[in-house]
Amino acid sequence: MQSISARDAKNAFGRLIDMARAEPVAIEKYGRSVVVVLAVEEFERLTAKAKKQVATAASGRRPAHEG
Repeated sequence: MQSISARDAKNAFGRLIDMARAEPVAIEKYGRSVVVVLAVEEFERLTAKAKKQVATAASGRRPAHEG
């Protein structure tokens, strides 16, 4: 995961978008990561996976191995 300062993210927002489409980007304030920007496709993949895990846990079944 790449990192970028909040100031650089603000000043080069288009670049941040391009970076986030390739891989998640941590935004740092005062040298500490505070948020992560990621592509909508990755967000949707992660939320779908989380929903599937919740549904599986609620049903009492063990999840199939995902790779």
